[in-house]
Amino acid sequence: MSQYKDEIAAIQRVKDAAGSPWDEINAESAARMRIQNRFKTGLEIAQYTADIMRRDMAEFDKDKTKYTQSLGCWHGFVGQQKLISIKKHFGTTDKKYLYLSGWMVAALRSEFGPLPDQSMHEKTAVASLVEELYTFLRQADARELGMLFRELDKAREAGDAAKEAEIQDAIDNYETHVVPIIADIDAGFGNAEATYLLAKQMIEAGACALQIENQVADEKQCGHQDGKVTVPHEDFHAKIRALRYAFLELGIDNGIIVARTDSEGAGLTKEIAVVNEPGDQGDRYNSYLDCEEIDVSEMAEGDVCINRDGKLLRPKRLASGLYQFREGTGPERCVFDSVEALRAGADLIWIETATPSVADIKAMMDGVRKEIPDAKLVYNNSPSFNWTLNFRKQAYDRWVEEGKDVSGYDRDDLMNAKYDDSELAADADAKVRSFQEDCSREANIFHHLITLPTYHTTALSVDNLAKEYFGDQGMLGYVAGVQRKEIRQGIACVKHQNMSGSDIGDDHKEYFAGDRALKAGGAKNTSNQFN
Repeated sequence: MSQYKDEIAAIQRVKDAAGSPWDEINAESAARMRIQNRFKTGLEIAQYTADIMRRDMAEFDKDKTKYTQSLGCWHGFVGQQKLISIKKHFGTTDKKYLYLSGWMVAALRSEFGPLPDQSMHEKTAVASLVEELYTFLRQADARELGMLFRELDKAREAGDAAKEAEIQDAIDNYETHVVPIIADIDAGFGNAEATYLLAKQMIEAGACALQIENQVADEKQCGHQDGKVTVPHEDFHAKIRALRYAFLELGIDNGIIVARTDSEGAGLTKEIAVVNEPGDQGDRYNSYLDCEEIDVSEMAEGDVCINRDGKLLRPKRLASGLYQFREGTGPERCVFDSVEALRAGADLIWIETATPSVADIKAMMDGVRKEIPDAKLVYNNSPSFNWTLNFRKQAYDRWVEEGKDVSGYDRDDLMNAKYDDSELAADADAKVRSFQEDCSREANIFHHLITLPTYHTTALSVDNLAKEYFGDQGMLGYVAGVQRKEIRQGIACVKHQNMSGSDIGDDHKEYFAGDRALKAGGAKNTSNQFN
């Protein structure tokens, strides 16, 4: 960030050159506004955050404890509050990102109302959410800097030079709330040209990292549901190249592409891949098809068959017209997909899994890293997993292997609340706690995200409030359950007028109208009760 005094001096020179018409313009006030609005365009944000992410990737290559994390956000306010909380609790936003979930855009941002994660929502809503998130993050900067400017004025009025210098240093070294966003572009919302056009919108809004998946765009399905249909590699790679061209056209030469494979749970394909020569990508893709060897005389009208090694094979075709892969080939196809996506220009890979298992993720990543040693993974710590049940089962099985007594537990009923305070539950929770650290060390996971956490926290908190407020607690349900906790925990939103920008507006009114300004933050403002 520019030095505060340098900004004032720069604007003063412009003011002096303008002459008397600018007499009422205060150079320091204008400098404050400029500093509060550090990022003027989404492309500036995309470049700034791409640089951060590339630096973090390089640090992770040297030290596996330096992994990054994010939480999914469905509204600018949610992302803003996450970053405000991070700065409050940890003092820095280092290694903390935001994730933009296509699932939450579909469920919460579509004009059609709640939709499943099937690319049915308006694709422009994705770019709009990127822009909204950064609008709220920039407003968080403006608010926090505005509070520092007010403290600076108080220190000056008190003649406290030491305090003034301390606050000016805080302004000069201010850390922005703006962090990288990994943004979900689904399967591209159409062909490669459609993917490119949407990518440009998302990058122009500020996204430095785009995550794209290898499903068929018009059959796209949530990664944790059934019925997923993948595409041959050449189709997917055309979209990866479309993303790269979008980054290059807009001057974000180090933009990040995350290639996601859903093959672990996807048993279907819409196309038989084109084969140019034996052993190429298309041939390998087709090798996973579930086929039966037939004689030409057995071909029925309309059959589609392929020739492999002189044998006539008929892929199993469903009534839907889709072809199915051989059972159990998902993990191998994930490795194949990931290696080829990296070779096609992706920077990071994402493998959707059926359960959260360090061993399973490591096994696939070991296969990828045999071909691409520095391959790094983005992993979805998904709310679609029942984490408690999965890790209790893993603990149970581990205890059995170790010869420990499990007679007090029913493996088919481990979710029962009666086990919540048990030794096995504590063992399982310890593994949940270290899951991200273990995965980054064992499976080279660079980024851990939770796709839908704020969807679930909103539902949980509203349920608790509704139960208390509309029940016998009445107003105490809000006061004790919400407001008093906000005050005790120092949640900035308890002063919601300040959070919404009222004090920033008062500052501007004073800049624009001086003593004639009609400000909202006077003695009768009830927010003063929270000072």
